[in-house]
Amino acid sequence: MALSYLLKNRDLLASHEVTVEFHPIFLGGVNVGSGNKPPWTLPAKAKYGKFDVERTKKYHDLENASPPDFFPPLTLLPQRALCYVKARHPQSTFDQIFLALFHALWNLHVNITLPGPFTDTLETTGLFAPPQISDIVSATKEQEWKDKLLANTQKVLDQGAFGAPWMWVQNGEGKEEPFFGSDRFHFMWTFLGVPFRDIEITPPKAKL
Repeated sequence: MALSYLLKNRDLLASHEVTVEFHPIFLGGVNVGSGNKPPWTLPAKAKYGKFDVERTKKYHDLENASPPDFFPPLTLLPQRALCYVKARHPQSTFDQIFLALFHALWNLHVNITLPGPFTDTLETTGLFAPPQISDIVSATKEQEWKDKLLANTQKVLDQGAFGAPWMWVQNGEGKEEPFFGSDRFHFMWTFLGVPFRDIEITPPKAKL
């Protein structure tokens, strides 16, 4: 949800001199490192989560998204690949493949954690030539990109992360603060001094 929303608003944010950058992390490592547990493991949160997820999907116009039958997936392979793509390809390519992988997993229910389906997904995007796809898949087995994903994950843990989406934001005064969740953007814009229209209750329409 957060990825889609921030990509949709990136150009508008740039007009306010706000830059957005995405970093792959391993959520399982964040949960273990912070001592947190996925919300669906607590019965009360799991029960409420069904309502919250549906509301959030509708708000972000992502109603076709749903968890695959292999949920929760072990995302080490695609996240290592994203680390490699971020380092070796243009930002626009990285952003597109990040969004494409989410779409494949959450909308098409493709198990991108496996080499075969992952490779097929890269091919369907049309973003890479065959040799580039081979390099990306090979990179997921290389220590450099395993270490990079671990470093990214440790960095957010050091910042205090306990889940995702985790946003670390710096304003024009150089002050930095964390923001968590896909429903905290109004707090972020206030912190950054970005003008926005807040939620407000309007008076009822006059009856004829």
